[in-house]
Amino acid sequence: MNTIHESLKERMKKSLDSLKSAFNKIRTGRANPAILDDIKVDYYGNLTALNQTSNISVEENRTLVISPWDKNLMPQIEKAIASSDLGLNPSSSGDLIRVTMPVLTEETRQGYIKQARSDAENSRISIRNIRRDANNQIKDMQSSGDISEDDMRRSEDIIQKETDSFIATVDSELKNKESDLLEI
Repeated sequence: MNTIHESLKERMKKSLDSLKSAFNKIRTGRANPAILDDIKVDYYGNLTALNQTSNISVEENRTLVISPWDKNLMPQIEKAIASSDLGLNPSSSGDLIRVTMPVLTEETRQGYIKQARSDAENSRISIRNIRRDANNQIKDMQSSGDISEDDMRRSEDIIQKETDSFIATVDSELKNKESDLLEI
């Protein structure tokens, strides 16, 4: 039973990490280097993550500054950012590439909030599916005589408490993301 509980926690943590990663990709009005995590650059024939070819930092509140370690990569980096679905326009100046985050309109804010709610709901569904799998494993153990019915009930209670805890965390993360998006 302990292995089932440990596996449950681990899988639910992965689901939560996936949600946080999805939230990082949703653009707010502020600059966040994590928004560029999925951008790949052609680095001598290999597609390489942008953060492995450059230093990315925040300048002021709405500007990302990208400093490539190899200055020959500047055109590829600009092209990769411009062709991404993030809607960002990079501009180079000397050895740096600056990406200014556009101000969000009310319409785009609402669209991003819908996306965040959808991601959170998908995470909740994933957590509930993990709970269902764990409960099925416990019931199988009880029906095969490996554990008593009392142990099964106790285990189901533990699984439900873990599930409630992770879903509360998802709700908290969603609330934080929504407040970030509504901030002007």
